[in-house]
Amino acid sequence: MAFRRSLPLYAILLLLFIHGGLCFYLPGVAPQDFQKVSSVSISSGDPLQVKVNKLTSTKTQLPYSFYSLPYCPPKKIVDSAENLGEVLRGDRIENSRYVFKMREPQMCNVVCKLKLDAKTAKEFKEKIDDEYRVNMILDNLPLVVPIKREDQIQDSTVYQLGFHVGLKGQYSGSKEEKYFIHNHLAFTVKYHRDSLTESARIVGFEVKPFSVKHEYEGKWDEKTRLTTCDPHAKHTVVNSNTPQEVEENKEIIFTYDVEFQESDVKWASRWDAYLLMSDDQIHWFSIVNSLMIVLFLSGMVAMIMLRTLYRDISKYNELETQEEAQEETGWKLVHGDVFRPPNNSDLLCVYVGTGVQFFGMILVTMLFAILGFLSPSNRGGLMTAMLLLWVFMGLFAGYASARLYKMFKGSEWKKIALRTAIVFPAIVSAIFFVLNALIWGQKSSGAVPFGTMFALIFLWFGISVPLVFVGGYVGFKKPAIENPVKTNKIPRQIPEQAWYMNPVFSVLIGGILPFGAVFIELFFILTSIWLNQFYYIFGFLFLVFVILLVTCAEITIVLCYFQLCSEDYLWWWRSYLTSGSSALYLFLYATFYFFTKLEITKFVSGILYFGYMLIASYAFFVVTGTIGFYACFWFTRLIYSSVKID
Repeated sequence: MAFRRSLPLYAILLLLFIHGGLCFYLPGVAPQDFQKVSSVSISSGDPLQVKVNKLTSTKTQLPYSFYSLPYCPPKKIVDSAENLGEVLRGDRIENSRYVFKMREPQMCNVVCKLKLDAKTAKEFKEKIDDEYRVNMILDNLPLVVPIKREDQIQDSTVYQLGFHVGLKGQYSGSKEEKYFIHNHLAFTVKYHRDSLTESARIVGFEVKPFSVKHEYEGKWDEKTRLTTCDPHAKHTVVNSNTPQEVEENKEIIFTYDVEFQESDVKWASRWDAYLLMSDDQIHWFSIVNSLMIVLFLSGMVAMIMLRTLYRDISKYNELETQEEAQEETGWKLVHGDVFRPPNNSDLLCVYVGTGVQFFGMILVTMLFAILGFLSPSNRGGLMTAMLLLWVFMGLFAGYASARLYKMFKGSEWKKIALRTAIVFPAIVSAIFFVLNALIWGQKSSGAVPFGTMFALIFLWFGISVPLVFVGGYVGFKKPAIENPVKTNKIPRQIPEQAWYMNPVFSVLIGGILPFGAVFIELFFILTSIWLNQFYYIFGFLFLVFVILLVTCAEITIVLCYFQLCSEDYLWWWRSYLTSGSSALYLFLYATFYFFTKLEITKFVSGILYFGYMLIASYAFFVVTGTIGFYACFWFTRLIYSSVKID
C-alpha cells in the first residue's frame, strides 16, 4: 500500500530531474516597444542640455556621482529632482558643461583643461581598474556606445550603457601597462524630423570615446586652438595617435564633437535599440520549453489528485462493516487532529499575513508593468511602485493574520497585528542598515541619505503599521473560520514514517518544482540587476508568476496528501515550508551566478551582493510559503468536509 502511494512521488522526482537538465541553458532577450504619452518637439538651434548620472561598475556594484572624479564641473551644480526609486538605485542626475544646439554640428569643442595631482591621478586609475562607466542623459535617453558584432552572419549592433572612464594597456612597444583616459567624446544625436514642420524629436544618443593627447600652440586660454583636432571638419577627425596618459602633473584637455543624424525611427519606438539583444529565437524556445514541462507536471499532479481523491472519498463514504473500518488506514483516521493548532501558531499567522502583503504587492506591480506604467524611460518607477504598494498592502496583511489567529482561538489581536507589521520589515531593515553602512564607508552615491531613510521609516511606521492594525481589527471582528471536523482533546500518536516522508526530505523536494518554474526568468532578472541591463518582458513575467502560483499550490497539495495518508497530521508548518523551500534553491542559484557570471573582486561588493540576494530570497520564501499554505489549507478543509465523519 505504501509503495503504491509513493509511485506518484517517484514520478515527480524523475520529471524534476529531466526538467533541470532541459532548462539549464540560458538565452538572450527579445525586443519590445515602449511608448511615452507625450514629448516636446525641438526646433533647429534650440539648446540641448546633457545631464550626467552616476558612475557604475559591474565589478564593484558601487555607484559614484559623476563629479566624484575631477571632471569639468559647471559653475553651479544643480541636482535634478529624483523619485524614491532613483535615490535607492544610487542615481545622481546633475547638469553638465556639455550643451548642444539642435541640428548644429560642433567639432573640437573644449570643455576644460585639468592638471592632475597625485590624488586625482590615483582616483582616475582606481576607476579605470574597476572598469567604471560614465552615464549621461539627453532628453531622458541614456547614453550608449554602439558595438558591432562580428560573430553574427548579418551585421548587427549591440549597445553598451555608458562609456568607460578609460583603459589600461601597453603603448609604443612598452612592456609596462599604463592608464589612459577617454577625454574626447564624439557624440551622435539621432533625430526624427516632422514631415510637416522643421521641428524634430530626439530618438538616439550615442558616443564614441577617444583617448587623445591634445596639443596647442602658445599660451593656454579659453580661445586657444588645438592642433590635434579640426573644429571645421564635418566629421570627427583626430590629428594625433598619442593617447592621453593618466599620471601625476599631466595636463588633460577634455573635448567633444557632436553631429546630428536624421533617423527613420519614430519617437514612440526610440527605446527599441536599447532593448534589442541577440539570440531572441533561442530565448523564446527555451522559455516555451520550460513552460511546457512545468505545465505538463502541473497537469500530471492535478490528474493524480483528482483520480486518487475521488476513489478515496467514494470508499470512505460507503457503508462499511466493522471489520473493514478497523482495517482502514489513511487520511480519514487523523480527522480528530488535523485541525489542531500548530506549535508557534502566532508566528505562522505573522508569516502568512506578510506573504499576503507581498503577494498583493507583486500582483498589482505586474499589472501596472503590463499596462506600460513602469517602462525603462521611467527610472526608479518600478522600485517606487513596489515600496508604495507594499505599504498599502499592509491592510490585507493585518486582515489575513487576524483571521487565521482567531481561528486558532487567539484573543489578543493587537499583539498579532503589531508582530505582523514589525517582524519582516525589522529583519530586512537590519540587513539593509548594515549594507548601507558598508556603502557609506565606501563614500558611494548608492548610500541612502538620511532624508530618504527618514521617508522610509515614515512609510513604515506612519502608514504601513496603522494599515496593518486597521486590517487586523476588521479581520478579528469577522466570525471565526469553522473547521469541518471537531478536534480531539488528546493528540493522536503519529506512527513511524517512511524515509521519503521525512520532514526535511519532503520539504526540500517540494521546493525544486517552484524554483524550476522561475529558473530561466531568474537569470534575466539577475542580469538586469547586476550587469546593468534593461528588463522589460513583464507580460511574460506575469505568466511565469501565474505558473509559479499553480506549481506551489499543486506540489504542496500532493505532498500534504501523502503526509495525511501516512497519518501525520502536522501539516501546518510543513505546508508553508514545502513551497517556501524554493527560496533556498534561489539563493544557491544566486551563489552559482556570482561565481560564474560576475567579476566582483572586492570584499564589500561581495557582501552587498549576498546581502541583497538574502533579502530577495527571504521575500521569495514568504511569498511561495504563503501560496503553499493557503493551497493546503483549502485542500484539507475540502477533503474533510467531503466525507462522513462519525
